[in-house]
Amino acid sequence: MRLQKALANAGVASRRVCEQLIADGRVEVNGETVTELGSRIDPEKDRVVVEGTPVQFDQSKRYVLLNKPVGVFSTMRDEQGRPDLRRYTREFSERIYNVGRLDSDSSGLLILTNDGELANVLSHPSYEVVKTYVVKVEGKLRQGDLKRLLEGIELEDGFIRADSGHIMAKGSSSQATLVEITLHSGRNRIVRRMFDEIGHPVQELVRRSFGPLQLGPLRSGETRELSEEELRKLLRMARKAEATRAYHQSQRGEQGGKAERGRSSSGEGRQRERRGESRGGRRGDAPRDRKGGPRR
Repeated sequence: MRLQKALANAGVASRRVCEQLIADGRVEVNGETVTELGSRIDPEKDRVVVEGTPVQFDQSKRYVLLNKPVGVFSTMRDEQGRPDLRRYTREFSERIYNVGRLDSDSSGLLILTNDGELANVLSHPSYEVVKTYVVKVEGKLRQGDLKRLLEGIELEDGFIRADSGHIMAKGSSSQATLVEITLHSGRNRIVRRMFDEIGHPVQELVRRSFGPLQLGPLRSGETRELSEEELRKLLRMARKAEATRAYHQSQRGEQGGKAERGRSSSGEGRQRERRGESRGGRRGDAPRDRKGGPRR
């Protein structure tokens, strides 16, 4: 088994983070530092250590939902000593970690798990998991402003539009507006940047849903394990997302192959034309004698 996959399956981190740990020289196999991503191990025989901590490969899977408070950073170990997620995972014997991120100044639904394969699907932007946010923005947001977000706007890193949205409430003094917005982009701070673009900076942001999961009445700083029904829905969504991504990749591959074949065919045609002209004329011209006249 590939080392990064084994680490992800053991709940060390998502596969992308595990790949970075390997590349950074933070992983040892049988006492030797390994930096090659293609390295293979036998989880039943090899001893693997990540940042000084032995990896247990026989862990059961754990799926936890956290209502992340404002001021907490979405990392298991903040190098600057700021509040991180460790305080919310101490009650679990398994080594679980966060799926994706929420800004420190945002709150709401965050998944914690040791299922590396699922975490990779849910956190990777290309799988486009749908998320819903309740946002308090500065000023009086009008329907025309919301329409711009639904039709799409251009940001510095490309075009973006919301899947849906509606105005929930407006402050009595028109100093703030409460909005619900749904989108499937995984780009960094995308909700805040969208509202900044239309002149209504975000004051508060709460993620209320992630795929089929709903935050519900869970209080800030509390955790709960997913129900069997929630887990079934989450795994079903992940399988569908993987299948959709694989289909799109195959379509792009086929289109690329057709384009390459088309370029090759047109190139061969041009070469044949050039060869034909060099022999005395274009295809369809009557043969000519040495003096330039048509041969009879």
